[in-house]
Amino acid sequence: MRARHPRLRRWRRRRHRVEVTRANAAAARRTGKSSAAFRTTGEVSEELDLPAHILRFWESKFPEIKPLKRGGGRRYYRPEDVDLLRRIRQFLYQEGYTIRGVQKLLRERERREEPMVDLPPTLFRLEPAIVPPSPAAPSRQALLTALEEVRRELLEIRVLLDRLATR
Repeated sequence: MRARHPRLRRWRRRRHRVEVTRANAAAARRTGKSSAAFRTTGEVSEELDLPAHILRFWESKFPEIKPLKRGGGRRYYRPEDVDLLRRIRQFLYQEGYTIRGVQKLLRERERREEPMVDLPPTLFRLEPAIVPPSPAAPSRQALLTALEEVRRELLEIRVLLDRLATR
């Protein structure tokens, strides 16, 4: 017997959509993309549990998010973009920042980071440098004497604190 009531029909349609979404999610998990692979908007929104329109909105608010755009306007997010989106989501939803606050955090973090310098590969194995002891280095006996003095002073402080605590 078919349900004739409109609410029941809507409920069945929604339930079907949820089941289809779950099946799609299971299929995506089975494909097992590499961690370095580019992700589509749908995959990122599913991974971060965010609607796709939020991702597009964040692109307008955070210039650091730069997905590749292919023909037809499809967006492909780099792994770095996904990590950045994950941090933005954490700042906004878990830590309670505003969009403007997160923008400021990202700008400050960008200023603090030093540019990466490409170093030429070495042609031979580098050994740690052997540094001869400097003549001004204290001897072992001098260090032991200093430690004994510090220990004595700490014991005196402990006695004073015990006296204060008994008052």
